[in-house]
Amino acid sequence: MSQSWSTSWLFWAFLSAAFAALTAIFAKVGVANIHSDLATLLRTIVILALVAAMVGFSGSWQAPGEIPARTWIFLILSGLATGASWLCYFRALKMGDAARVAPVDKLSVVLVAIFGVMFLGERLSAMATLGVVLIAAGAALVALG
Repeated sequence: MSQSWSTSWLFWAFLSAAFAALTAIFAKVGVANIHSDLATLLRTIVILALVAAMVGFSGSWQAPGEIPARTWIFLILSGLATGASWLCYFRALKMGDAARVAPVDKLSVVLVAIFGVMFLGERLSAMATLGVVLIAAGAALVALG
């Protein structure tokens, strides 16, 4: 039985990539006349409102006390990492070309692969390893070119 597009991880991953690309373009224009940290704050407020609406409409709210402590710890760590990433990303966009900043930012793909192997016990096939190496090489070529 084949998956429908809405239940395919690949569909959502491509959609994420498309929105990430738009994020870079919109952010580059949006950060032009204000401090990058303020731009990040304003963007975060919009994201908070959007996600709160999605949780409300989908009925996926869960009482905070029902969420396990381990989940809280890792979601807090993830939130801190996201915030730091966004602050750095917007600062880089303020100073550099979006077409060069975004590919370097995508070195996160390489780091996720490495960290997944090191910390989560994931395995990469030879083809996936080649892909990760090519992503790193591509980011380096764009950054240095």
